[in-house]
This record gives sequence, structure tokens and C-alpha cells, in this order.
Amino acid sequence: MNRPTILIVDDEAPARARMTTLISDIQDTCPCELVGEAADGQTALDTLVDKQPDIVLLDVQMPGMNGIELAQHIAHAKLPHPPSVIFVTAYDDYALKAFEVHAMDYLLKPVRATRLDEALRRVLQLRAQTAVQPMQAISGQGQTSFSDALKPIAKTRQNFSVLEKNRVLLIPIRDVLFLKAEQKYVTIQTRTRAYLTEESLVSIEAELGEVFVRAHRNALVARDAIVGVERAVQTIDVEQEGEKSSDSWQVIVRDSSERLPISRRQWPVIKAIVR
Repeated sequence: MNRPTILIVDDEAPARARMTTLISDIQDTCPCELVGEAADGQTALDTLVDKQPDIVLLDVQMPGMNGIELAQHIAHAKLPHPPSVIFVTAYDDYALKAFEVHAMDYLLKPVRATRLDEALRRVLQLRAQTAVQPMQAISGQGQTSFSDALKPIAKTRQNFSVLEKNRVLLIPIRDVLFLKAEQKYVTIQTRTRAYLTEESLVSIEAELGEVFVRAHRNALVARDAIVGVERAVQTIDVEQEGEKSSDSWQVIVRDSSERLPISRRQWPVIKAIVR
């Protein structure tokens, strides 16, 4: 049986060195292989795609992108072999919520070798016992996704994440003009280009409703990207919208020539924004 592989993610070099030593110390009782280290979120995501580790030892408090947001991106990126996550931190602020999801552990620094051994064994046992993806957790009533379990403790994320050409890309939410649902994917449109994600408009709207507003059943637009509205004649799907072809309104979006249709239901909301 192959030894489980581990990635260490921590912005502090001494902390990464300490964890490397601990992994070496427990080889007799819990054989495992260290396949990489990362000091920031983007490097961690690149290493995850390249090395495909079984377990990530993840610091919570890091500059730029904290560990909670990074864990969310790991879940959203739809990696072929998503890892199990063990949080390692000097702060106990998130401990209670972390223990409510049973697919991970929460280690407080300074970590003892026996505690790391215990955590790794627990995660490996869970992976062996379940046929679900490693980024899912067991609950009393079935499975709940890792990203859903983190929602109560996560701050609003600052990026979308997409898997593209064997790399996880981070798209700053502040750069997104609008999102459109097209078949099974959602297009994330920035000023320079478009990206594809499998996240749904419904989940994005629920999480980021203060940033994006629904213009139509298939489109969300950034509130601060709305520069006005204009009239347009548009054919509306009678079955979906209950309307016939008629004069309608469209959103004028900053830095984009594309116009987004406004449904009758959302017209009062958009109108209030452009007043």
C-alpha cells in the first residue's frame, strides 16, 4: 500500500520546518510522505494540482487568503483527487465549528508528534471507511459537503476559483462584471476575459448577494458594475417568464459591450440601483 502524501501550507517558514520534523518523527507509527510546501494560497493550489496530495496540513491565519477560504477553493475547484484537510493554527477561534465536521481535525500550535499522529490516523481511517470524495464529511444524517460545512465559519471570500489547463486560477471577485448560466456551466466575465465554473448562480447569489444582484434568471451582475439601463426589444421565453415578446430593459455594464436582459420580476430591484 502506498504511503499517504502530505502538503504543508503555512506562511511561516519555521512552522513549516517544525511540521516537517514532526512528520519525520512519526514515520514508524504513521508512515507518510511529504510531497510539498506552500507559503501562500496560489502556490498551494498549484501544488495540489501538480502533486495531488492525500492530506493538507493547513494554517488558518495567513495574509492575503486565510486557510478557511483556501479550503473553500479546494472544494469549489473540482479537483480530480481532492485532499482531506487538517487545520493547524495558533488560534482556537474556529475550533468549535471545525470539530462539527468530522472529515478534518484541528491542531493547535505547538503541535505534538503524538497529536499529529492521531490526526493523520483518524483522517486515513475515515478515507478508508468511506467511498465518498475526501472533501466530504460524515454527518449523522448522511454526507454534507466540506464547503457547506465551512460556510458558518468562513468570512466572505475574495476570489472565485476555477480549474483550467491543470491549474487552479483565482479570479478576484472585485474584477467580476457579471455571471451567466449557460447549460451546465456558469461564465464568470471580467473586463479582460471569461472563465467557466460549475458553481451555481443560486449558491453564488446566496453567498455574495451584497456584491451581485440578479438581473435575470440566468444572470447576476456586480452592483458596482451597473452604469445604467436601456430599452431593448427582446423575445422572452413565455414558459419560463410568463411574458411575450415586448419592450424590455437591459443592464448597461461597465467595461462591457454586452447587455444583460432584466426580467420583469427584477426590474424594480435594478431600477432602484440606477436611480
